[in-house]
Amino acid sequence: QVQLVESGGGLVQAGGSLRLSCAASGRTFSNGAMGWFRQAPGQEREFVAGITWIAGTVYYGDSVKGRFTISRDNAKSTVHLQMNNLKHEDTAVYYCAADRSYRTALRYRASAYDYWGQGTQVTVSS
Repeated sequence: QVQLVESGGGLVQAGGSLRLSCAASGRTFSNGAMGWFRQAPGQEREFVAGITWIAGTVYYGDSVKGRFTISRDNAKSTVHLQMNNLKHEDTAVYYCAADRSYRTALRYRASAYDYWGQGTQVTVSS
């Protein structure tokens, strides 16, 4: 099993920045990937960003490209999401997720991820 714990959420003004972290413990999968998703009230879960453990390949959802940056620390089994120039529409619960076996064709889909964190609230005031 894999345990994922997110941290770093909070309240920020529009235009500000936040950094989310996700610490993975338990069994890890070197051929896999980590992703961030978000879900606002009444909306479906949306892919935000992902990164593979070995190659460090990164990929982003269209709505956050150029503003968010995902990174990893393999030694600490931790993934970070640096969020800059935040907008009101970025307000959501952000979830960290682990994919045991990275597949390019499925990397944007929530169903491809096997483990999920409990989520952390990000609120951007306009």
